[in-house]
Amino acid sequence: MADTANPAPLGLVGFGVTTILLSSINAGLLPVAGEPVVIPLAMAFGGTAQIIAGIMEFKTGNVFGATAFTAYGAFWWWFALLILLGSNHILDLSSAGSAIGVCLLLWGVFTMGLWVSTFRLSKLLFAIFTTLWIAFFLLGFGALLPNPGLHTAGGWVGLLCGSLAMYGSFALVTNATYGREVIPVGSR
Repeated sequence: MADTANPAPLGLVGFGVTTILLSSINAGLLPVAGEPVVIPLAMAFGGTAQIIAGIMEFKTGNVFGATAFTAYGAFWWWFALLILLGSNHILDLSSAGSAIGVCLLLWGVFTMGLWVSTFRLSKLLFAIFTTLWIAFFLLGFGALLPNPGLHTAGGWVGLLCGSLAMYGSFALVTNATYGREVIPVGSR
């Protein structure tokens, strides 16, 4: 039986690219009017590519990777559908700030649960999940309160998180290609 390729680089880059684009808007580096550009990226790369990676992780027996990639792929589909349906007035989101805030906080709680497992995984995964739960809490409280400063801070933390994920993808592909650790991930 042939070895199965590690699906984590695909999941990490799908997550990283999409997170960086949305976080650039949340941080104020790109205009809010650019948010519709995130929709197809969230559906195709952040969502679908991560779900594919998650399903592949199930086949390798990696419970952490399967859960994380499949769940965050579904998160990106939720986000894309929320923006798409809201901007087309299929959903009335005019008073949904608190519900969106609570939803983001729930994602933060979920992420903290996964974060505990990263104590036994690479230092890079620990850093990715640390910045991710912080970003979710900042964005969630920013929407719930509402507090634009927290939202912006969440965008900046999201930029760091997405960048770490892209670095992780690059490192895993490079290390697999060379058959040894060339790009460090902080193995434990």
